[in-house]
Amino acid sequence: MKITTKTLAGVIVLAALVVVFDYAMKYSGLKIPFPVPGLEFLVFDFTGVPIVLSLLLYGLVSGAFTSGIAVLAILARSGKIISALMKGIAEFSTVLGMFIGFKIAKRFTLPAAILFGIITRVLVMTVANFALIYFGIMPIPTSYKEIPLIYLSLTGVFNAIQGCISIGFGCLIYTAIERRIPTLTENATVKQKG
Repeated sequence: MKITTKTLAGVIVLAALVVVFDYAMKYSGLKIPFPVPGLEFLVFDFTGVPIVLSLLLYGLVSGAFTSGIAVLAILARSGKIISALMKGIAEFSTVLGMFIGFKIAKRFTLPAAILFGIITRVLVMTVANFALIYFGIMPIPTSYKEIPLIYLSLTGVFNAIQGCISIGFGCLIYTAIERRIPTLTENATVKQKG
């Protein structure tokens, strides 16, 4: 992959947006908690939007880089390494799934990418949550100790919704850029079809 100055500048701007969205949503109180008792620590936000946009404009390496920046931003803000890593893994698994969907679909590539992105995020995060519970790194909320499968199912629902938010807004912004500033998408690694 050839990295041009335009690509590097674009990736840096999107990485900066990840930090801005994370800090703005945290300190403005605009993060929306998942409305399930005991799971209010799961919050909806727009941090994943520039990460999805970086995949669509510049490719998987850019998506991985911006996901890494999300981890660093959350870690610097909160000092919580597990939360930061879980957010980074969630967002990277979303763009990885989208990338796979774009690569294997012959027709309807955008719907396939969206579907693969959401499914990959849900599966990866369910396994990650299970591992954290199994190894005792993250205690399961008391209301779900009796039936951990319900806890994992509800976190899966949360991740599906958050994936839809990140992918939906990312694709919407990409489409707007493609229509209004087509020179930015001329060399996009992943071209949307169908």
